[in-house]
Amino acid sequence: MSTLPTLQLGYARTELRRQLVEAVLRGEKTATAGLLEEYEAEGEQPGSVGSRCALLGYDDEPVAVIEVLESRVVPAAEIDEQFARDEGEGFESVDDWREAHERFFGRPVEPETQIVAVRFRVVEEL
Repeated sequence: MSTLPTLQLGYARTELRRQLVEAVLRGEKTATAGLLEEYEAEGEQPGSVGSRCALLGYDDEPVAVIEVLESRVVPAAEIDEQFARDEGEGFESVDDWREAHERFFGRPVEPETQIVAVRFRVVEEL
């Protein structure tokens, strides 16, 4: 397991992390989004289609193996309602999605903001 890259949703030891991981394990959350600039700042590359990651739980422990089904970098203006819903967080519109992500990122999400949009599936619960 230690050879797999990790997928961290939210921040460790927060209620948001607990909720997001539980949504993934229930099959309700099948997508996630991040800022391209954060990937670049951390020297990371978005996962490629077919790659696998260890999903980290509340205490940063591996809880599942996920497979990347789609990974693309798009301007925020291209995030559609279906992607927002697939994030499994109850977003009913793209505006809901944007507002929640602005709170999480701590900054505005402009139409041109580069977003890493990833779709995935759970292949194994640990």
